[in-house]
Amino acid sequence: MTLDDRIASIDVFSVTIPQDDAYLGGLGPGESINSAGYFVRRGNRTIYPAAMRSAVVRVTLDSGAEGWGETYGLVAPEAIHALVSDIITPIITGRSPFDVQAIWEDLYDLMRVRGYTGGFWLDAMAAGDIALWDLMGKLTGLPLHQLLGGKHRDRIPAYVSGLPRPTIPEKVDLARSFIDKGYNAVKIAASVSYDGVEREIAALREGLGPDVAIMLDCHWIYTPAEAVALLQRLAPYNLYFMEAPCKTEDVAGLADIAAHATVPIAAGEEWRTVYDARSRLEARAVSIVQTEMGHSGITQFMRIAHLAQAHHAKVIPHATIGAGIFAAASLQASATVLNLPYHEFQHSIFPHSAKLMSGRLECAEGYFALPEGPGLGITPNDGFWDNARKLG
Repeated sequence: MTLDDRIASIDVFSVTIPQDDAYLGGLGPGESINSAGYFVRRGNRTIYPAAMRSAVVRVTLDSGAEGWGETYGLVAPEAIHALVSDIITPIITGRSPFDVQAIWEDLYDLMRVRGYTGGFWLDAMAAGDIALWDLMGKLTGLPLHQLLGGKHRDRIPAYVSGLPRPTIPEKVDLARSFIDKGYNAVKIAASVSYDGVEREIAALREGLGPDVAIMLDCHWIYTPAEAVALLQRLAPYNLYFMEAPCKTEDVAGLADIAAHATVPIAAGEEWRTVYDARSRLEARAVSIVQTEMGHSGITQFMRIAHLAQAHHAKVIPHATIGAGIFAAASLQASATVLNLPYHEFQHSIFPHSAKLMSGRLECAEGYFALPEGPGLGITPNDGFWDNARKLG
């Protein structure tokens, strides 16, 4: 393994993530699993697999050194494989992993004129981008946070995301169990708030007291006027932020909500690039940016973070269903971002993902630990291989 190592091959895997609790909770009224193993959440009209899974890439250099990356593989993971094997691998084979940002620009331009400035194409790019940064760390012996310019913190505050229980009292009890363990922030999802968002928020505030941060993820289900009206009704409960209140395409609507809101508006999990962030930040549509490493990759995660800082917005990274690789990348990158008060903790996913990785991937007593070692600081272990299927 030398600094002039070149990219030799890329493999793609679909990885099933074991789970105890269903992500966001069990099936809701009128929901059922179809013949392909998917179901649609009626609350936000979004498709999910019954079994959680992720798409992982392995970039191998001429010397045999391996870098690991990951993106979303919830639906149609074969699409990621097709894009990597048919387009990305032939284009970047023979290049140095130290060309990572130039490689990102080259790949983005390949499909720009065909309208592929998001979706599966950018997800595939994100996975490769993470793997190349991982390789740079391994080749230099440096952790990712040092490659990115240095860390501001050794641990990262976590907020508890989702209360997958069927009734409001059970949700409050679950939230209280995390508060008792040292966490001080929880988030609920309006799309599975079957007994009513207002009732759930009121019960949480009463049960958790005045000092716990309560966040609301709206999953894009409201019109701007509905979101503003909801915020007015929730004013007595002191929300920490409202997330994704209206359709992601409606930038003007999001800005209108932000202009009328008395709490911060958060968005960004579906953004892939700094170009997505720019229009929202310039419109003052958000004051909290929620970049998702599995969609952005490291290169764009950092560009979005720097743009957010220039607009005096906070960064609270989104984190959802993955095998632990983009989680490690997100934590490493988050350590370098100045104005970052929290990082999302998917308690129904993260502990299971951590079991698929060797290395430090921990969240306890309200904080994520920073992975240690070169690159991402983690590598797949036997548990990963027990749940992985090579595509192609």
